[in-house]
Amino acid sequence: MENVTVVLVHGAWHGAWCWSALQAELDQRGIASIAVDLPGHGASTAPLGDLHGDAAAVAAVVDRIDGDVVLVGHSYGGGVISVAGALSSRVRHLVYLAAYVLDATDSVSRVGILADVAPEPPTVLGAAIQRGDGVLTLDPALAAPALYGNCPSNVVAAALARVSPQPIASFVQPAGRAAWTSVPSTYVVCTGDRAVAPNHQRLMAARCTSVVELDTDHSPFASMPHATADILERVVRG
Repeated sequence: MENVTVVLVHGAWHGAWCWSALQAELDQRGIASIAVDLPGHGASTAPLGDLHGDAAAVAAVVDRIDGDVVLVGHSYGGGVISVAGALSSRVRHLVYLAAYVLDATDSVSRVGILADVAPEPPTVLGAAIQRGDGVLTLDPALAAPALYGNCPSNVVAAALARVSPQPIASFVQPAGRAAWTSVPSTYVVCTGDRAVAPNHQRLMAARCTSVVELDTDHSPFASMPHATADILERVVRG
């Protein structure tokens, strides 16, 4: 693919800031990338929304790009690109990083193919999540091993200082669309993940065109930016 831009969609509690190391790697390879702040996250001054609002925000970014797009979603961001990828004809490939590949009737909190399948190994993210008024927040001490188990301590500290509330609505809203049914896709399974269990990732990865595995934690953009960039470069270069 020529004249391709990689659009990076962060997961829950995060912002465009989480992609900085990966974007530096892509820059070195001459691959253009844009990291999106979902509404209410990072530098966005918009109010927090839901899955459909997040997808619409991403689709609006995609439609302003001249050329084709590789749409990358991390974790919850996989749900966002599953919807957003169906809203724009510019999307040529979807990449799911330890992410949710949602069918039209799925939500992030309830993916039909994962029902009654115990996570292996058991995840530890649940212990870090605290419920507030319509939002979920993270206990930093408990979130660190769940999200950044293989990351350097300074990277972990910087990330935890930036995490922000996530609206509950974004987790429970059905997708309504499933771009992966018509757009080529790649799933990156993170085998050391303690937030989205690897066996659950592999079940969702079966929906994708191709599957790659990385021996790392839930945040490969920070723990293995070079290897993650290698995967994206192969997708972009075809």
